[in-house]
Amino acid sequence: MIKNDLLLKALRGEEVERPPVWMMRQAGRYLPEFIELRDKYDFFTRCQTPELAAEITIQPIRRFPLDAAIIFSDILVVPQAMRMNFEMKPGVGPWLENPIRTAQDVEKVYIPDVEEELGYVYAAMDITKKELDNNIPLIGFAGSPWTLLCYAVEGQGSKSFDKAKGFCFQNPVAAHQLLEKITQTTIQYLLKKVEHGANVIQIFDSWGGMLSPKDYDEFSWKYIEQIVNEVSKVVPVTVFAKGCWFALEKMADSKASALGVDWTITPQLAREFTGFKKTLQGNFDPSRLLSPPETIQQMVKEMIDDFGPYKYIANLGHGILPNVPVENAQAFIEAVVNYKRA
Repeated sequence: MIKNDLLLKALRGEEVERPPVWMMRQAGRYLPEFIELRDKYDFFTRCQTPELAAEITIQPIRRFPLDAAIIFSDILVVPQAMRMNFEMKPGVGPWLENPIRTAQDVEKVYIPDVEEELGYVYAAMDITKKELDNNIPLIGFAGSPWTLLCYAVEGQGSKSFDKAKGFCFQNPVAAHQLLEKITQTTIQYLLKKVEHGANVIQIFDSWGGMLSPKDYDEFSWKYIEQIVNEVSKVVPVTVFAKGCWFALEKMADSKASALGVDWTITPQLAREFTGFKKTLQGNFDPSRLLSPPETIQQMVKEMIDDFGPYKYIANLGHGILPNVPVENAQAFIEAVVNYKRA
């Protein structure tokens, strides 16, 4: 079916000549052709216009020998569909005029018909699949329920998300109701993405590392696991929980096919914590893409040597930064594509 199925083989744990490579946020802000569109259309217009979202998804595929495309979208489209009117404010980032702060606010949270409210995402995927012509897999994604709760309660980004954490600790019943509503919506959203051609699903738990290990189990992991249990019945699922190395052992016993790791853990420790049960993805520090290209290539080779070439997907430890030169991104990708076992 898929001509280059290296990513799918790695997710199944099959032995491969070299690891597959893609980059979080590869469809985005470091590419001059993306910047051209960004200057013409605001952020959510780009997300909600299928032709634009598909074009942005394909841009890095035209440039680089990547082993997967990831649909251009945003984790906040799910709360938007739930009638939380997020906007992208210049200089501020995500902004919600009326954040969720009480049990009454949670009661009002709407569980949408995903096809009706998020049809533009599926339309973008349909265009992208046609364009990709089965050459490489397409990745669909969603934010974790905890990460979406953080934005919904805080109303914007934060260094500590103390309002979100305070809400959970003071109103645990309401917090769990909100998390459950987000979880059920996300499951439906992702299953529909699979119907529209997603070959792999990734769950981003960007703010999981804000919680203690015990609170992580209660307010994040159990909801991610509900999603994984449902979606993994139809496609492989990757869980990327930033700053959550402490949960790797537990995650290794889940039905996820792969676990993403950031740059705060060594490949050796990540393997030790997961007992080689899972394919691992990561963990190049995105800021390291500001190094000279030859340094990047040497570091990538060392990273693959340390993880091992199979049960491994080469990637960054978080999204690519907007100030990374295009040739440095290319150096990263080519170092993986040209990797030879010692």
